[in-house]
Amino acid sequence: MANAKIIEAKQQEVEAIAAKLKSSASTVVADYRGLNVAQVTELRKRLREAGIEFQVLKNSLVSRAAASVELSDLDAVLTGPTAVAFSSTDVVAAAKILNDFAKKNDALKLKGGVIEGRFIDAAQVKALADLPSREGLLSMLLSVLQAPIRNFALAVKAVAEKNEASA
Repeated sequence: MANAKIIEAKQQEVEAIAAKLKSSASTVVADYRGLNVAQVTELRKRLREAGIEFQVLKNSLVSRAAASVELSDLDAVLTGPTAVAFSSTDVVAAAKILNDFAKKNDALKLKGGVIEGRFIDAAQVKALADLPSREGLLSMLLSVLQAPIRNFALAVKAVAEKNEASA
């Protein structure tokens, strides 16, 4: 009887992980071995502030969940202690926060992840982390779109000033 309850609980946990893998914009897998409690608490705080869910999960459960959502490539990074960050909105945020934290704390190692249903390795996670945030990209786009209008306005103003000076 106890085994059936345990198996059912694990199946529910696998289903929950699979749902998070499927619904998240990005998922980053990291090895947290060697971090002390204060460091893990600080990391969790930063991730929580960005709206990212951070969990320490069993590799076997993550592997089963990944297989159920056709992400078997994730099995390659599921070795040793595994912490998983699920970001439901911002694709870059989890990678950026974990990468910045890993630069300051050598104990945290990025293993890989999933971006919009596609597996990426640790190098790709680091490359993703180096991208500007969504807000930064939007501000760059806005400045590119505003440049021609600004230049046109300056040209019109210069012509108007020239005409006023000659009149």
